[in-house]
Amino acid sequence: MNELVSEGVGLMVLGMGFVFLFLVVLIFATSYMSLLINKYFPDNAVATTSGVSGVATLNHSVDPQIAAAITAAIHQHRNK
Repeated sequence: MNELVSEGVGLMVLGMGFVFLFLVVLIFATSYMSLLINKYFPDNAVATTSGVSGVATLNHSVDPQIAAAITAAIHQHRNK
């Protein structure tokens, strides 16, 4: 029985080690891909928050009527 528990613990540690290693590799791979995407495809329209309302606006022009409609819809949703 002792040998069976020992083998089970060994398999558990091995499995957890592989999962941990995979997650570390995944983190580095996604970070590297993000750096590559930002380097070769820079985003010119950076979103900024506009004060208290927290509504993100883009640097390119937005139709004022559409912006007003979106703002009114968000305001109405938050007041419900």
